[in-house]
Amino acid sequence: MSSATMSESNPLAFLTENPVSAALQSLNASFRERRQALGLKNPGTVENVSREVLKDVFLNNHTFSGMRADLMKSFSMNPVFQISHAFTMGAQGLPPYTFAAVYGTDKTFMQASLDNDGQISGRFNYRWAPGLISKTNVQLAPSSAPGQSVFTTDLDYTGDDFSASIKGFNPSVLDGALTGIFIGSYLQAVTPNLSLGLESVWQRPAAMHGPETALSYVARYQSDDWVASLQLQGQGALQTTFYKRVAERVEVGVDCQLAFGGMTRGGAMMGGGRRDGSTTIGAKYDFRNSTFRAQVDSNGKLSCLLEKRVAPAVTLTFSGDMDHSKNAAKLGLGVSVEAAPEDLMEMQERAAAAGEAPNTPSMPF
Repeated sequence: MSSATMSESNPLAFLTENPVSAALQSLNASFRERRQALGLKNPGTVENVSREVLKDVFLNNHTFSGMRADLMKSFSMNPVFQISHAFTMGAQGLPPYTFAAVYGTDKTFMQASLDNDGQISGRFNYRWAPGLISKTNVQLAPSSAPGQSVFTTDLDYTGDDFSASIKGFNPSVLDGALTGIFIGSYLQAVTPNLSLGLESVWQRPAAMHGPETALSYVARYQSDDWVASLQLQGQGALQTTFYKRVAERVEVGVDCQLAFGGMTRGGAMMGGGRRDGSTTIGAKYDFRNSTFRAQVDSNGKLSCLLEKRVAPAVTLTFSGDMDHSKNAAKLGLGVSVEAAPEDLMEMQERAAAAGEAPNTPSMPF
């Protein structure tokens, strides 16, 4: 069928079959070829631009106080189905008991928890396409703690050499105007090692208040054995991190944060800005059956965490925290026990003996 016949059958064909459209398509194809020739890889997300330091080396997300026991049982590996019971005693910010369940496939990830205070939390992720994932988190507070319920929704897109994300925290139009917090971020690889991005925040706590905006800039450079990142926020905060793998089992990281108070438009009228800064140095060492993390900051706070696998299904965790500036110390001791049916444990043991990874789905986290 000729192009003239197709144009007659489709009255909107003139929108794509014209010299301007053909030139734009040719330019787009040429641009894609040049990007592919650079050999760029996906740089990750703006949220995880410092993941090697803040999430892998540092123990901020792992430390705890008091006593904790986690009992987990897996019923299936593909799809993943697991339940857990968490008991705590003397732990700050953690309920005495929490029941949780997890279900995951290649396209779906669901997690729900219920604690003894009546707080319900739910998480649902769905992969609509290979690079498009939606995430929904709901937290329903009990009647004794009104106003603490949280609803968040995310939409993440991962391209060949970039990542884009849109997030909303407690969005609502019930007050007659759009309220909540909305965050949009974009991270682009410009060379095989260097990535640049930005993050924009729009927030409006209530309809009676005007909206507030902020813009942050992000840079990340990744080499073979070290990673450096920089984040400059619109409020005048600067954060830099440096990660290096010094040996096969040893990793170190440094985090420097500097905040300039009064960097807003009215800051000069208030007599200048106030400067606050802190530096944290941490290290991680992987033994054969254990992992040790330690960090110290410029405020005199020393923390350490030891995770020891004493049996194939039993892990002991020791956490210590000493703050010299506040003359305070915290200790934590935890045990984690994993259980599974015999046939499932045999499958895992055979995979480990063969040096193969367990046959688990790639869940959309």
